[in-house]
Formats: sequence, structure tokens, C-alpha cells
Amino acid sequence: MKRGVLIAALSCATAALFSLSLLTGPANFGPLESLRALVAGGDEAAAIILREIRLPRAILGTLVGFALGASGAALQGFLRNPLAEPGIIGVSATASLGAVLVFYTGLAGASLLALPAGALVGALAAVLILLSMAAGRASTLTLILSGVALTSLAGALTSLVLNLSPNPFASYEIIFWLLGSLKDRSMTHVAIALPLAAAGAALVFAAARALDALTLGEEGARSLGIDMRRARLLVVGGVALMVGAATAVAGAIGFVGLVMPHLLRPLTDRMPGSLLLPAGLGGACLLLAADIAVRVAIPGRELNVGVVTALIGAPFFLWLVARTRREAF
Repeated sequence: MKRGVLIAALSCATAALFSLSLLTGPANFGPLESLRALVAGGDEAAAIILREIRLPRAILGTLVGFALGASGAALQGFLRNPLAEPGIIGVSATASLGAVLVFYTGLAGASLLALPAGALVGALAAVLILLSMAAGRASTLTLILSGVALTSLAGALTSLVLNLSPNPFASYEIIFWLLGSLKDRSMTHVAIALPLAAAGAALVFAAARALDALTLGEEGARSLGIDMRRARLLVVGGVALMVGAATAVAGAIGFVGLVMPHLLRPLTDRMPGSLLLPAGLGGACLLLAADIAVRVAIPGRELNVGVVTALIGAPFFLWLVARTRREAF
């Protein structure tokens, strides 16, 4: 399939799911009533629901899904590993740890910004560690091992905080947030995530040529004039910013960055640089669809969207491992 046709199809699908997200919820509003509420105000109750509840949720579903999908495509190209996904570099785990510490200290109730700020501080710590690794002559293996170490340490500290939490309600809130959700988000969360995710996307897309060259290996990329140190900084910094921003506002949502690049790669020329935009749009489609599903799956009760993406992604990951194992023999 031509890349332009694929991007146009995914853009239309994203727009359709975005619109459907605005129409989905306990309060039933028709398309025309919803449009009037968004544009002209219309009925006051409808305007509040559409503008302050559903619109931020739909925007964040698109933004977070795009960030995770594009990050997954970038990491799979950079590491030349089809099983790579955004969580491998440890930013999701450290961002989650930062948010958990905000819950534990009681600061989460002080301000709406406290929770995403804590997550961003945790993500920033991971970014600084990873960039210090990427700045030298570190190999790709060093970055992977650093990410694994960060993930393990952050996971252990998160478990420690849960064990030490004196308040069972705080523990419940921590666990609920760790499952990932777009519920009860506002335009403030959009304002927090958007600039960081946009900056990260700019860095990753600037590394598209380097990602294509890396299909020949690091030595082959160097022979084509690629500055590997700059490429590492662009990819690691960009992915860290996008994943950190996504985790700060939506919690830990996994497998989006693993699933979409694999589904869309056969429809492209299989070059990592060509896959970045389709994978981002595909990630937005997947997360919007999952968020719509959690609102209608169980009447009167809403699931966490991170649970749905894990139910989709975990079997897919096992299938990938089995296929990779078969191809190795």
C-alpha cells in the first residue's frame, strides 16, 4: 500500500474514532446536539459535559496513543528488535514511581498538577540517566540494560511504597492509577502533555533518516555518514519525552507501542522512518477504540483502558515471541 494512502486512511479512522469518543458516555447526545454544544454552547449541561469531560479525554486518547505508537516504532527501528516497546527504556516505570510517591506523601490532593508533576519528575530522572548513557560511546546494549535496570529498580520501589502505605485508600488509588486511564482528565492535563509530546515527536522524526540507515547495522549507518551519538540522543530523548508525557497524564498504558508497529509494518516499505507516522496514527486509533470500549463494555461500570490494552497486547506479544522463535530455527 502506498504510504500516502495508508496515512490518509489512518487519519480518517482517527478522526472517526475521535468523533465517536465525543458521542460515547452515559449522557446520550446526538451528533448535531454535540456539535452545537462544542461550537456554540447550546444546552449548558451538554456544553459542560462535551467541553470539560469528553473533549479532553478524546484529545488525550489521540495524543497518548500517537506518542506510544510512534515511540514503539522508533525503538524497534533503533534497537533493531521487533519485541522492543516504550517500556523497555524504563521511563514508564520511573514516571509511575514519581506519581506513586506523590500519592504516598499526600501531595496528590493538594493540587491537580501535583500528580502529573510527580510523574514528570520521575520521567525526567530516567531521561537524565539515559541521556548520560547515550552521550558517550555507549552501545545499544548498554542503553537496553540501563532501561531494564531502571524498570526493575522503579518497580521494586513502587512495590515498597505500596507495602509501606499506611492508608488502604491511598494504596487503592495508587493501584488504580497504575492500571492506566483517561477518565476524569481535563484540558489542564492536555496542556501538560501536549508540548512535551510534541517536542519528543519532533526529536524522533528528526532521527528518521538515521533509523533507516540503522537497518544496515551501526557500522553501515556510520559509513553512510550517520552520527550515531546524535542519533542516540534524538531517539532516546524523543521517546523519553513522549512516554513520560503520556504516563504523566494517563498512567501506565502498555502494549500500544508494541502492537501497532507490527500490524502496520507490512503495509509500508518496512523502513523504520516510514513507519513512524503510521504507527503514531495507529496507536491513536487503538487507544481511542479501547477507551470507547471500556465505557460501553460493562453497563454502569467503567474499566481502566490499560487493562484492555494489556488484554490485547499480552497475547499478541506471546504470539510474536513464538513466531520469532520459529523463525530462528
